[in-house]
Amino acid sequence: MNNPPVVLITGVSSGIGLAAAKKFVARGSRVFGTVRSLEKAAPTTGVELIEMDVRSDASVLAGVSEVIDSAGRIDVLVNNAGFNMVGALEETTPEEASALFDTNVLGTLRVSRAVLPHMRAQRQGRIINVSSVLGFLPAPYMGVYAASKHAVEGLSESLDHEVRQFGIRVTLVEPFYTKTSLEANSPQAATLIDAYDRERKLVTKSVSANVNGGDDPATVADTIVDAAFGTWRMRRTPPGQASLLSKLRRFMPAGPVDKSLRKSLGLG
Repeated sequence: MNNPPVVLITGVSSGIGLAAAKKFVARGSRVFGTVRSLEKAAPTTGVELIEMDVRSDASVLAGVSEVIDSAGRIDVLVNNAGFNMVGALEETTPEEASALFDTNVLGTLRVSRAVLPHMRAQRQGRIINVSSVLGFLPAPYMGVYAASKHAVEGLSESLDHEVRQFGIRVTLVEPFYTKTSLEANSPQAATLIDAYDRERKLVTKSVSANVNGGDDPATVADTIVDAAFGTWRMRRTPPGQASLLSKLRRFMPAGPVDKSLRKSLGLG
């Protein structure tokens, strides 16, 4: 490719999205990063910011059109925008679940649909969907988030089958605990039930401790860049705990995995 690859990343305000944007810039790519508000966004050297709300069809189409008008193509799409929610399923309303799915799942669908006609026309492209270990190993009190990542995994595998005929491949990146604001800023279900307080607090405390000792976002960003430009694989896990958990889920009996998960969350 004579011109630098054009990369579009959703959700670059902080965390994994920001780290990935910096890595792509360092590699020589032309990088467009989406934020919900340009007025509130901090500039990042080498990253061209695009205002986009992945919950809005019109906003997504306008943002992608802006990239195409400026760069003429999109070679790599990284669907990173998303958020978590803490709460037992009984505590979570359908409205709360719908809002989370609108960003985590339908946001991925909206942006992919907007980008795909351009990738099909150029007969090549990579779509990287940022999932989570919770996309294959659900955890208590994050059930709706885990369900959204399971949905992203199914969507991604189906999409890869459909678009490889056009020279496009789709990859899932499945990080574990990462030092980002995702967990710290995760909303709780609005209506909490006292009966779940003890376990919910234990899980929240455990998750917080694991996030503080988790991977640097740059480690996940390296995996995203490898997924964009390296040999295609359907799933990529950053080195360390994420890779280990992926192997345990695939090869160990369900009982020991279940027991180990509960112990790691302080549930015994």
